[in-house]
Amino acid sequence: MLSVDLHHPMQGFDLDVTFDAPPGLTVLFGRSGSGKTTVINAVAGLLRAKQAQIIVNGQTLSDTETGLWLPPHKRRLGYVFQEGRLFPHLTVKQNLRFGQWFAPKDAPREDMARVVEMLGIGPLLHRRPASLSGGEKQRAAIGRALLASPRLILADEPLAALDEARKAEILPYFERLRDETDIPILYVSHSPAEVARLATTLIALDGGRVARQGPAVQVLGDPMFTPDGVRSVGAVIEAQVARHHDDGLSELSAGDDRLFLPNVGLASGTPLRVRIAAQDVMLSLEKPSGISALNVLAGRIDQVRSGEGPGAIVSLDTSAGRVLARVTRRSVDAMGLQPGLTVYAVVKTVSIAPQDVGG
Repeated sequence: MLSVDLHHPMQGFDLDVTFDAPPGLTVLFGRSGSGKTTVINAVAGLLRAKQAQIIVNGQTLSDTETGLWLPPHKRRLGYVFQEGRLFPHLTVKQNLRFGQWFAPKDAPREDMARVVEMLGIGPLLHRRPASLSGGEKQRAAIGRALLASPRLILADEPLAALDEARKAEILPYFERLRDETDIPILYVSHSPAEVARLATTLIALDGGRVARQGPAVQVLGDPMFTPDGVRSVGAVIEAQVARHHDDGLSELSAGDDRLFLPNVGLASGTPLRVRIAAQDVMLSLEKPSGISALNVLAGRIDQVRSGEGPGAIVSLDTSAGRVLARVTRRSVDAMGLQPGLTVYAVVKTVSIAPQDVGG
């Protein structure tokens, strides 16, 4: 459990953030300048907030009321920055051992062999950072943070400096870190795709305030949640790989529904998350036939939210989970879309990008 209560004056606004994060991976999400990095730096001890109470797993790191403030090196936190920040004169293995060197003697020790296997960095151990790609540097930096036996791992937009191919390389390792360790993670991002794939809990910041918080699937499925405008709106469905087909498609089981995606490269039975962008969903009053789209989900409309422009966001509950559709207000009027009405959501298989599918 991470508990944060921060109040700090900043240029343009006052930071006023309070939240509790349960175990798992908690994402601080919001536009640039919303206060995300300030929060994570206060947790790390790199910023001494005017008023603060920060508690990690029962250990108080900061409490301005009592005057308690642990310096960064005594907080037992692992920090993964946008760049790997590995020591250039050391090999990957020596960088990892540096993390072990900082681990308290009485702290539970991570096994280096397990960390190396989990992050797939065995072939990199005897190389220096200058010869590594951006993704390889980040994996080594994650390993170094893990081997320091941290109470909490902090990750400040760790994929921001990477291209799309390197991001796709790193995301599965953060998924493994979330699922295969019991170390809580506080992760800063402004990418809806990263949030959908990784977040257990979502804390959305806007102007130094908590605008929304809760389980990621619940928050992202709320049609009122448009942090980066309507083009960023998309719900998350939790599914399971059912089988793979010879034509290159994977069939997923989601409630009573079936979804077809380009091959996901995961074994049958693997649970995963799928983000479906609202702009990629069409609605029909009748079950469509004779169309190219393979994914048709029956659902009941829960809410219709009209924006200031010509568009509207329609949320519907299906057996697969919450689905959001972005349509025009003209379509809402012409089709009589309203809460309680049963409609069919149509999603093209090829519209779901690989970065929107995660284990």
